[in-house]
Amino acid sequence: MKQEVIRELTRAEEQVMQVLWKIKKGFVKDILEHFDDPKPAYNTVSTIVRILQDKGFVAHKAYGRTHEYYPLISKSDYSKAHLNNFVKDYFSNSFEKMVSFFAREKSISVREMGEIMKIMETEMKKQNTEQWTR
Repeated sequence: MKQEVIRELTRAEEQVMQVLWKIKKGFVKDILEHFDDPKPAYNTVSTIVRILQDKGFVAHKAYGRTHEYYPLISKSDYSKAHLNNFVKDYFSNSFEKMVSFFAREKSISVREMGEIMKIMETEMKKQNTEQWTR
């Protein structure tokens, strides 16, 4: 099965999506309420939401001339695609090189590395179990 390509968002588009992922659905005024001051203009957010709709990230339910927007792509799916692109573009498609880079740059503490290792062990056990139950 071919994996769908998720396009990368601009910073402004991502800010709007972060709000929609948080509130699940909302009108432009609802989205605006979640921005810090100085808030962007209503028309700016409205335009960004329409761009996100054109890109396939959001859809809407119409109430007359008013639209309630909701995400079509989950935050988890976008994060996974974004991370995979980041690793591909900056670390030759190697998560090992990425972790090594952050460890060398001291961006990851020993405690954090231990937590990452626990998560990896849990995931490996889960994958091994799934493999044997197929």
